[in-house]
Amino acid sequence: MAISMKNVDAAFHNAGQKVGMEIWRIESFQPVPVPKSNYGKFYSGDSYIILFTTALKSGALHHDIHFWLGKNTSQDEAGTAAIKAVELDAALGGRAVQYREVQGYETDKFLTYFRPCIIPLEGGVASGFKKVEQEIYEPRLFLCKGRRVVRVKEVPYSRTSLNHDDVFILDTKTKIFQFNGANASIQEKAKSLEAVQYIKDTYHEGKCEVAIIEDGKLVAEADTGEFWSLFGGFAPIGKKGTSDDDFQLEGGASKLFCVLEGQLKEVEASSLHRGLLKTDKCYLLDCGAELYVWTGRNTSLDQRKTATKAAEEFIISNKKPYHTHITRVIEGFETLMFRSNFNVWPQGSGNAVSEEGRGKVAALLKQQGINVKGLLKAAPPVKEDIPPLLDGSGKLQVWRVNGKSKSSLPAEEIGKFYSGDCYLVLYTYPGDRKEEYLLCSWLGKHSSEEEQAAAARLANDLADSKRGRPVQARYVEGKEPPQFIALFQGIIVFQGGQSSGYKQLISSKDLIDETYSEESVALFRVRGTGPHNTRAVQVKAAATSLNSSDCFILQTERTLFLWYGSFSGLEEQQVANQLVEVLKPGVTAKSIKEGTEPAPFWNAIGDKKAYPSQRDAKETEKDSRLFAWNSSKGSFEVTEIFNYTQEDLLSDDVMILDAYNEIFIWFGQLTSKQEKQEAFNIAQKYLERGSLLEGLSVDTPVYKIVEGSEPAFFMRYFSWDPAKSSAYADPFDRKLASLQGRPIQTVENPPKKRTPVVDAGEAGSIEKGTGPSPNGSGASSATQRKAALAALSSVFNASTTSEALKPPSFRKSPSIKSPSAEETGPESPPQPPVTDLSPQAKVESLVTSLPELNLATEEVENDTKALTYGYEQLKVKSADPVDGIDVTKRESYLSSAEFERVFGIAQTHFYKLPKWKQDQLKRGVDLF
Repeated sequence: MAISMKNVDAAFHNAGQKVGMEIWRIESFQPVPVPKSNYGKFYSGDSYIILFTTALKSGALHHDIHFWLGKNTSQDEAGTAAIKAVELDAALGGRAVQYREVQGYETDKFLTYFRPCIIPLEGGVASGFKKVEQEIYEPRLFLCKGRRVVRVKEVPYSRTSLNHDDVFILDTKTKIFQFNGANASIQEKAKSLEAVQYIKDTYHEGKCEVAIIEDGKLVAEADTGEFWSLFGGFAPIGKKGTSDDDFQLEGGASKLFCVLEGQLKEVEASSLHRGLLKTDKCYLLDCGAELYVWTGRNTSLDQRKTATKAAEEFIISNKKPYHTHITRVIEGFETLMFRSNFNVWPQGSGNAVSEEGRGKVAALLKQQGINVKGLLKAAPPVKEDIPPLLDGSGKLQVWRVNGKSKSSLPAEEIGKFYSGDCYLVLYTYPGDRKEEYLLCSWLGKHSSEEEQAAAARLANDLADSKRGRPVQARYVEGKEPPQFIALFQGIIVFQGGQSSGYKQLISSKDLIDETYSEESVALFRVRGTGPHNTRAVQVKAAATSLNSSDCFILQTERTLFLWYGSFSGLEEQQVANQLVEVLKPGVTAKSIKEGTEPAPFWNAIGDKKAYPSQRDAKETEKDSRLFAWNSSKGSFEVTEIFNYTQEDLLSDDVMILDAYNEIFIWFGQLTSKQEKQEAFNIAQKYLERGSLLEGLSVDTPVYKIVEGSEPAFFMRYFSWDPAKSSAYADPFDRKLASLQGRPIQTVENPPKKRTPVVDAGEAGSIEKGTGPSPNGSGASSATQRKAALAALSSVFNASTTSEALKPPSFRKSPSIKSPSAEETGPESPPQPPVTDLSPQAKVESLVTSLPELNLATEEVENDTKALTYGYEQLKVKSADPVDGIDVTKRESYLSSAEFERVFGIAQTHFYKLPKWKQDQLKRGVDLF
């Protein structure tokens, strides 16, 4: 990188050497550090530069630079902020991503730095004026938008600013009002409460009242009447008008321009590909709604400044909105969103080469006496990251897929897999208050497509029998994660297959892959340091299969050899010794070190030949990322959630957590059954795209997780609070309860996901709603609000997810049991202790434990015996329902024979069970 450090501002010489945030304000066209006590306080008349430094798992520091432009900042100051941001990037080694932020239109990434929100102040320091402090507290009206990060924008204090579609906050001297538009989404209402809390704490020292005003609420109510009186009395409000907020640019094809001496020249090409970008030039990529500036490694600091200025001028000359986002990226450190605009982008682009430029920059800085300790800091050794493993006291069941059916494995075969077969693994373990399940499909590399499809179908059937509660996973041979391997305390993968599907496959395709036989010569490659990562895989019995980094087990007809590679560690050698006992119980292996092999060893694998003798490089773990999935437009779309937290997992969303080595598809409780059925299709599409842009393997392990049943190895990626994921709570009520200091109300059965409510006269203008239509009639909203209140008033039964569990020690498989066909049906959790129940549930539990109540219940059932109906008529979702029955006792109308057929137990036994158990069984057969 040809760069002159003389043009880098001295204010940036020691920037970015520590994790955290640094802010500068432009004063007299110079960057001046902002005291940490003022972080998050922005003046609309100023321009700022914000540097956010994070530490990656690789040990390197990552920098994001944002320059923020207040709505009243001068054009000169805005230009200075853009140029100084380029200088800051140069001081950091030219690897940062730069973002242009305009007040009121900030990126989500920027807003996550200042949770819950930012509310810019009028006036400014750098612009030479300050707003005079007023003795009278003037009311202010704010418009709030956003489902995950809330955008707060001050609007004119007038009734005409209100509408039915948005959320507004009216801040007065003694009270804060939140006005919820009838068609505002529940998530926006919830996020706006965070802004209310911020205003209360920041401007009222936490000492003021808070009132919630629902659009359409009776004016006679005190808070509502007071709210409207501040606007001169109640009057109908109009529909939402069109503003700059709603202006969206046309999509269309992206256009690429080369920056030549400050001028833009369009690059003519039939399609965009990486080869168009030259390392000694700068480019502008116009994507319609946003612009990207790409700078080659071998460009000068002046070239980069010119390119940034050209992007600003491009907005003006093309009459784009002033708030159009501009992102600047450097060659070798392009963002995923930038690369996704190119049809062809080769993998493994440039980070290693960019380190060379980093060293050159550091050398130049050092010559000028600048501290380069942070820039030159080497990545520390990467420690093995062992995720929370499942409790080893659970029950393990394994089936081999055989054609279209499955057959259970005997205990001695569990932990042994064949490359030509598919398997189902169900692990049942105790949770806090209920049993938890992990249901895995293991697909051998040489298994048939038909049996892979059968494994998916059988897994879904098994999950349905557990009422959809299991965490479902799909593993491809060679990509097994630690939590799976730990269930077996290490796995062994043999060549060949034993299923009918594999045998048909090899007969039709003549696959050169013989099924393992104890009498034949077999070579196993062993990798791992403990029970969570140990794998022994059968490889070709040839010298070329050896590797100095690993241990190998060689089985011949007479002898068992244990071969230690020169780079294998003590832990790996100990693990290999233990696997010998699993592979050939009671047989002692002959241990040999690399270079000391006897002749029989080489004879067994076809004489000595060259094999890899260098130490294998360990793959560095990459940082996880969270995406929201959307298919509403008929295409596969994902939106990245930056600096994510547990609260970004919204109950009506489908989320993709990309942990690079694992992919989690998370479903909120309000998502539809159809969406849940698409879990592995969503993952497959994501991996196909990720394999092109991020180098992801299409065989990466995939998990399907439903809200409320998150396993510990998923929760590890969050600062997890089990109380927030136990039972469903309306997100708005959850935030309001926290604000008011009252208990959070939860419901056992969350409401179904709602479809958008569209008025005939306002089609397309209304979001998911709970209130009246824009014409103010309120007819449909009243019904919806009544239903919502009814749901919130139902019986509450909270549950919590299991805690992170310690990894088990290296030992034999826990509680392995060969299941029978009858054991695949629903299983009921043990009755929770009375002390863990809500007050209402405690009473119910104590009463149902009394024998008198069971007898009384049985008498009631006997009274209804005169009336009997068929099971199909009595089901909750029956196509031909029966009228006039007691819907709380549907099972009592079954004949004795049909009752036993449906429930699998006699009626007399059923009514002796606790009520919670009865209800659970009824839910399982759709009679609750």
